[in-house]
Amino acid sequence: MSTQVKIPQGDSKVTVELTIKEVMALAGIRFHGNHNIEISARKKLNEALEESYEFENEQGVPRQMLN
Repeated sequence: MSTQVKIPQGDSKVTVELTIKEVMALAGIRFHGNHNIEISARKKLNEALEESYEFENEQGVPRQMLN
């Protein structure tokens, strides 16, 4: 079963300000003993997404599928 999700304005650009360490953590570099760097970066990305896109779910698609 194949499900396609259409995201309105999916090609719009969003600007997020991250530190070098946050970018490195999102790129896969591990900072042993400081997992908070990756958490901080992901939180900033999620906040930017929520600010730029209203999650009105008309088709019943779980928000997790949009990530």
